[in-house]
Amino acid sequence: MLYGKEHVERYRATDGKEGHEWNGTTVLLLTTTGRTSGAERVNPLIYQRHGDDYIIVASYGGAPKSPDWYQNLQAHPEVEVQVMGDRFRARARTATPEEKPELWRLMTATWPQYDEYQTKTDREIPIVVLERASG
Repeated sequence: MLYGKEHVERYRATDGKEGHEWNGTTVLLLTTTGRTSGAERVNPLIYQRHGDDYIIVASYGGAPKSPDWYQNLQAHPEVEVQVMGDRFRARARTATPEEKPELWRLMTATWPQYDEYQTKTDREIPIVVLERASG
């Protein structure tokens, strides 16, 4: 099973032929800019489509704090996304309270553990909407 750095390397090398499908769901690569280092950080994340947008969850397995990639995109919302062989620029934003219930259902249908992760933490787990940049 692919995970972490190896997952990113195999995904990139094969345009997602290895790594897009993972544990019965689908994964994209999200590249953020480090909020303090300025360095690029790449994370394989479970996603779903919602219209033209890509939806990801900043669950961190239910840890008390948000994952670093989420903190990075709060500071630098311009990101790069790779889905299979398609690499594109996107703008990341946290789903609004009005959007979240529908998107949470979409994502828990894909990865039911998100409900369990939410019970492990007092923080509200954010859902992130990745909107493809035009042009």
